[in-house]
Amino acid sequence: MRVSILASGSTGNTSLIETGQHKILMDAGLSGIKIKRLLSQVGVDIADIDMAFLSHDHSDHSKGLGVLMRRYPQIAAFSNSGTWQYLCETNKIGKLPVEQMNTIEPGQTKTFGDLDVTAFATSHDAAEPQYYVFTSGGKRMAFLTDTGYVSRKVESVIADADAYLMEFNYDNMMLRNGPYSWGLKQRILSDEGHLSNEEAGQALLDVVTPRTKHIFLAHRSQHNNTAKLAYDTARQILVAGDANLPSDVQIQLTNPAQPTNLVQI
Repeated sequence: MRVSILASGSTGNTSLIETGQHKILMDAGLSGIKIKRLLSQVGVDIADIDMAFLSHDHSDHSKGLGVLMRRYPQIAAFSNSGTWQYLCETNKIGKLPVEQMNTIEPGQTKTFGDLDVTAFATSHDAAEPQYYVFTSGGKRMAFLTDTGYVSRKVESVIADADAYLMEFNYDNMMLRNGPYSWGLKQRILSDEGHLSNEEAGQALLDVVTPRTKHIFLAHRSQHNNTAKLAYDTARQILVAGDANLPSDVQIQLTNPAQPTNLVQI
């Protein structure tokens, strides 16, 4: 399994997962043309994408999906019934081809050839948010952003993965002292908001194991965080907390407009 975090941040999120049989998008929160360009930067033709998994309806995760489904009929798109219902009722991303819409509900694991996908519910102010663990060839990668907290149940699903994409959205003091309205700050800080650097680091401390080789720090706020704060907090918590990690673990920043290299998981 190979992975590239094509874009991650408040302006849009999408990632590529490759197995021997599939090329998959995890979320599609940028325009179709931007996603096509990001894929080309890692050597992938968008016409080869055959699956897409959607976490929730917010635009920074969903806005390109409708265009891609209409333009590329080979893409089988997956989300839960609550998210599909909301998107269809609101026409938020345009008319969706029914034949390309597929459901995977929280708690389900589905198998697609050499790929197993497990969906799990998260706590966010969207219709029915969920994230996924992708497993192929004995390797596991867990994706988790856009959640106000990480429950023990979620930790049990994502524990012992080879790779993580984890939300490091905000630094607590930067958010509290920053330019946002108090109402928006309360939303972000709430149990249906986002994870702070400290909360994400503590969640990782609970779930990483010696098999964990890659940790991607994702969905970083451009106003309430910095790359250095996110990285230093993750490193400090995992080292000071004596995380059971291999010495060669890679903690990698992600970018809202530039893909990471394709990484072998």
